[in-house]
Amino acid sequence: MLSIALTPVVCAGPKKVPMDRRRILLVVAVIVALLGTSLVFLYVRGADQRAESRFETVDVLRAVQPIEVGESIDDAAAAGKIAMQPVVRDYLQNGYQTSLDGLSGQFAATRIYAGEQIVEGKFDATVETASVLPIPDSQVAVSVDLTDTARVAGFVNPGSQVAIYLNGSDPAGGTFTRLLLERVTVIGVGSTTPTQTTTTSPEGAQTTEALPRTLMTLALDQADAEKVLYSQGNGELAFLLLTEKSRVNAGPGITAANLFQ
Repeated sequence: MLSIALTPVVCAGPKKVPMDRRRILLVVAVIVALLGTSLVFLYVRGADQRAESRFETVDVLRAVQPIEVGESIDDAAAAGKIAMQPVVRDYLQNGYQTSLDGLSGQFAATRIYAGEQIVEGKFDATVETASVLPIPDSQVAVSVDLTDTARVAGFVNPGSQVAIYLNGSDPAGGTFTRLLLERVTVIGVGSTTPTQTTTTSPEGAQTTEALPRTLMTLALDQADAEKVLYSQGNGELAFLLLTEKSRVNAGPGITAANLFQ
């Protein structure tokens, strides 16, 4: 008779981690937790600082009335045309001024409009160097007030060639868009000034918003100048920026009747 000797099998339990290793893991976990907390704190602190700087203002000199070309800053200040006003730090212009000392005795080299910041680059030590518009012989200078979209988002500069379109209405009450002048030279670009505009919805609700508008000065003969002045008072003008190869042609324009033809 065979006999089989059975040897007891002992199952190994969970392997115990040495005490030193457990301590190391605990220390590492604490360090990681502290590091994460520090990073979160630094991020929140930086976000708070960015939010504060976004709305932080600086008192700077601004024109409260127009200052004409050649007018001294001292005369303008004496006439009450300049005042200290707060400006959000992100909107400060290069060369902004916090006192009259740095510009005393200097003259405006370009027209400065109400609301503009007083900056160093727009003043000169002599009246003679104040900028003069380069008006071609037999032509006159005419300025029009345009929105950002109507002046090609700020890409129109002195020397640019533009076509002028008119968005207007006819005697019957219909609206149209039509080429007014095929090619015109821009000889000056004024400063941008926010303008309050109020619109009324069909339901009668009014909405007021500040829209930037810029004065654009054109060189025109008398007949074209009269067209621009009349159109500006009876519709909305818009510029199309041209290159030497651009071609535009006069036509009947676009109305609701032929928009999709």
